[in-house]
Amino acid sequence: MQIRRTLVLLAAVISSLSVAFAPATAFAQAPPVPDSMASMGDSITRGFNACGFYLDCTSRSWSTGSSSSVISHAARIRNVNPSLSTHNDAESGATVSDMVGQAQEAVSEGVDYVTILIGANDACASSESGMTSVADFESRFRAAMSTLTGGLPNAAIFVASIPDVKRLWEVGKDSSSARTAWSLLSICQSMLARPRSTDTADVQRRDRVRQRVADYNAVMSRVCAEQANCRYDGGAVFNYPFALSHLSTWDYFHPNTTGQRLLAEVTYPTGFGW
Repeated sequence: MQIRRTLVLLAAVISSLSVAFAPATAFAQAPPVPDSMASMGDSITRGFNACGFYLDCTSRSWSTGSSSSVISHAARIRNVNPSLSTHNDAESGATVSDMVGQAQEAVSEGVDYVTILIGANDACASSESGMTSVADFESRFRAAMSTLTGGLPNAAIFVASIPDVKRLWEVGKDSSSARTAWSLLSICQSMLARPRSTDTADVQRRDRVRQRVADYNAVMSRVCAEQANCRYDGGAVFNYPFALSHLSTWDYFHPNTTGQRLLAEVTYPTGFGW
């Protein structure tokens, strides 16, 4: 009898320890449908060039947009909560260094749901040497996540992976219009410089830039997994084989309306299932 009681007590202790030290990777139950949301990120989330030349088109944002041609996260949530309010806190040109400031905005707005898509500008520098280091990216992303979770402890957070910028080169390198835009507008020269070159140095440079994006994504996946209220898209955006037709013909870099719709379609099912 004494042995049995000891085994029962030991099992209870082990069970309590396994709960206490379990990694924070998921809500104990599905989070409630949000009443408010904010988007953090860069020009992609601002819908830049999705409706006109060098314009932010926030109505066509994959995250908080209102356009029926995109069917954003916000539009999908409004199917179950028509009173959802939205804030687009993204900034065109933003890098991960701007995320703490945007997180502070989201906290001040007291939202229930936050989307994050950041990192393209950290890799798309004027040259390979200008890319944000992985260590710096992680430090700044962690700081932003800490700001969010500290100020909005009950908010659901969704993190999208960075698109594969080498895929951008692959779909546009044979288009004279894309090459002209990339050159004239100095777009993502770390990846897109000398787009038709097959020299070993250029091939290796493109691979290194792609790896940097993959490393950023790995950072975001890891940091998100440490938070019980965070979901990462599992690389859905990075792995999606987008086409040239999904890009704005103003710059052959930003998603057009179809591209924004695609972003919403690819990311929403990897989130919270509202």
